[in-house]
Amino acid sequence: MSHDDLPPSADPSAARPEPMRWADEEPRRMSGRGKMLSWIGGLIGLALLIGLAWYLSHSSSSSSQQGGASAGRHRGGGGRFGGRGGMNQPTTVGTARATLADLPIQAEALGTVTPAATVTVRPQISGTITQILFREGQMVRKGETLAIIDPRPYRAQLLQAQGALIRDKAQLENARVQLKRYDILIQQDSIARQDRDTQAALVHQLEGTIAVDQGQVQAAEINLGYTKIISPVAGRVGIRVVDVGNYIAAGDTNGVAVVTTLQPIDVEFAIPQQQGPAINKREAQGAEIPALALDSTRTQTLDTGRFSTLDNRVDTTTGTIKGKARFANSGNQLYPSQFVNVRLTIDTVKNAVTVPPSAVRSGPDGSFVWLLKADRTVTERKVKTGVMANDKVQITDGLAVGDIAITDGGDRLTEGAKVALPGDQPAVGAGKAGAGGHHRRRGGNGG
Repeated sequence: MSHDDLPPSADPSAARPEPMRWADEEPRRMSGRGKMLSWIGGLIGLALLIGLAWYLSHSSSSSSQQGGASAGRHRGGGGRFGGRGGMNQPTTVGTARATLADLPIQAEALGTVTPAATVTVRPQISGTITQILFREGQMVRKGETLAIIDPRPYRAQLLQAQGALIRDKAQLENARVQLKRYDILIQQDSIARQDRDTQAALVHQLEGTIAVDQGQVQAAEINLGYTKIISPVAGRVGIRVVDVGNYIAAGDTNGVAVVTTLQPIDVEFAIPQQQGPAINKREAQGAEIPALALDSTRTQTLDTGRFSTLDNRVDTTTGTIKGKARFANSGNQLYPSQFVNVRLTIDTVKNAVTVPPSAVRSGPDGSFVWLLKADRTVTERKVKTGVMANDKVQITDGLAVGDIAITDGGDRLTEGAKVALPGDQPAVGAGKAGAGGHHRRRGGNGG
């Protein structure tokens, strides 16, 4: 059989393309299965992730519950040892009893020490200084001589004035004798009346001359006295500004020395204008207002004195009134231009009901205190306060003497809360429970 006699179906060349169609369809089928498998794998992975997350969340919750239970067991054991009311243990507080005290009404201000007098000692006459009789910083008395100016020129002027006075007195005596003679002759009608009147006028003229001479003598004596330069006040001498041999003129600007009065000494200060009426009232009553001079820390008293006066007007820029207090300064603790704190005791409140300032608290309705009751509970008591001094505050309304107020621990209190005092013993029930728990722990250890 020849190749041409074969049927078309048996032709090898005709059967060759059929396998090629099968090869094209197989990859497509494989590709579809791969996509399906990847989707299935993704769903399985997502399900695994969800399951893992659920497992982790439930395992952590279970652990926290177990830890909480364990902690609860431990706390429960502690509760058994310390009492079931551990969360409601009474708050330990500090207390103070309301007492009677005298409270001073005081005013404090910053003051400046000022000398009672500061004098620049200047000479009244001109001349050469021959002696200096003081040392720098020396305390001098009033009227004490500080320096001497050469007195010789002024002694000579005094002698001249005294000589003129003696001369004119002699002339006056002669004129008076002549006047007496003229009076006798005029009675005898032996001289003219004009001569007698002329002699009388001469007598009056010489009397005037004598008065002038006496004034010149006094001036010369005064100038001679001015040759001794004396201190017009008692105090401390400052730095010396002249030396022996210097010529100094009358009224020299620098003078010989500056004397500052230190005993007594003043302190000038300023207080708020609201305190002025109370001070004026006490002054009108004739009361003496004590004053203290304190150091910068207000802990050391430098000197004690008394209030002197208030200024006659209010400083509108500061709303204060200037005042002055005087101190003896016997210990020389106060020095001019020194800054000190001044404390005035304006008045004293007698028999005031007082508590420590820490007992008074502020609320929406005003001041109040926590009052300790006999059953160791507290209650809120509204109060009105007054003067505060010496770490005490006056209670004008709301407390009586003997009431016990809470001073420490009041921030944690509520109405009716149970409190404990520092000296209180622990509750008996708590001790027994603690002992029982201890026995149980020993029993458990033994078992």
